[in-house]
Amino acid sequence: MSEILSMSRAMMDHRSAVNGAGMAFGIAPRYWSVMESSRLSLLASLVVFLAGAFWGLYWLPVRGIAGLGLSGAWGSVAAGLAGTLVLLPFAWRARAALRRADKLALAATALGGFSFFLYSVSYIYGQVAIVVILFFLAPVWATLLGRWWMGWPITRIRLLVLVCGLAGLAMMLGGDGALPVPRALGEWLGLLAGLFWAVASIGIRVRPTMPPVAGAFVFVGGAFGGGLVLAPFLSGWPGLAGPAGLAGLVGGVVVTGAFWWACLLIGIMWATPKLDPARTSILLMVEVPVAALSAAILISDHLTAPQIIGGALVVAAGLLEVVPARRARAISHVSARRGVHRR
Repeated sequence: MSEILSMSRAMMDHRSAVNGAGMAFGIAPRYWSVMESSRLSLLASLVVFLAGAFWGLYWLPVRGIAGLGLSGAWGSVAAGLAGTLVLLPFAWRARAALRRADKLALAATALGGFSFFLYSVSYIYGQVAIVVILFFLAPVWATLLGRWWMGWPITRIRLLVLVCGLAGLAMMLGGDGALPVPRALGEWLGLLAGLFWAVASIGIRVRPTMPPVAGAFVFVGGAFGGGLVLAPFLSGWPGLAGPAGLAGLVGGVVVTGAFWWACLLIGIMWATPKLDPARTSILLMVEVPVAALSAAILISDHLTAPQIIGGALVVAAGLLEVVPARRARAISHVSARRGVHRR
C-alpha cells in the first residue's frame, strides 16, 4: 500500500510541475481540459462499441438458458428479474429522483424495456440475423410515428430512411417471391420490438430525462414486469431443470441479467451523454454484423442473397437516420464558435 501511495504522490507532483510550467506560458488549463475531454470521449466510444458488440452476442446466453431447461420466454423473464435485483440497491439510493420523475417518461422508459424483452424472446423463436435486422427497423417506425403523432416533418433524409428501410424489409421477407410479411413467431416479435422501441424512444426524447441508474432500473423493471405478464401466453408455464442442472441454470440467468441487463445498460447510459448522438447510434450498430456473423459461424445460421441485400438496406436506413443529428450538431458548433468570435 505504501508503494501505491508513493507512486500516486509522484504522479500528482509530476502533473503539478507540468501544469506549473504550462501556466507560465499560459497554455496548461486549456490543454489539459481538451486532453481530458478527448480521453473521456475515447473511453465513452469504447464503452458503447463494446456494449453493442456484446449485445450482438446476446442470443448465445438466451438460447443457452433455454437449453438448460428454462424454455421459451421464461429465460428472458428470469434474466430481467436478475437485472432488476442487481439494480435495486442503486435505484433505492435514487428513489427521490424516481419519485420526482415525469410519469410519461417513466412509462416510455418501461416500454423501452418491454421492447427489449420482446427482442430477447425473438431469439428463441426466430433466425438470429433476421430478428436483429427487423428490430433495427425502429428508425422507419420512429419517422412514421413522429410524423403522425408529433407532427414532425419528413425531410428528404427521412424520406430516404423510409425508402431504404421498407425496401430492405420487403427484400428480407419477400425476396423469394412470397408476400413480404413475417412468417415465424420470432420474426413477428422482432418486428414488434422495433415498433415498441420507436414509440418508447419518442416518449423518452420529448419528456424530461432521469438519472442513468434510475432510468436503467425502470427500463429493466419494464422488461421483467411486462415479460411476466406476457410469458404465459407465449410459452405456457416453464419446465424447470432437475437439481443437477439447476446450478448451471441459475448461474446463466444471474450472469445474463447482471452483465447484459445491468452492467452494459449502465455503461451505455453513462457513455451516451458524453458522445455525439450520431456517433452513439453508429457505434451501437456493430450489433448487427456481430449477431449475423456469430450466428453464421457458430450455428450455421446463414442468410440468403436477398436477405443480405435487405439487411444492408436496413442498416443503411439506420445510418441515414443519424445524418440530421450530425448536421444539427455541426450547425450548433459553428454557431457557438461565431458567438465566441463576436464577443
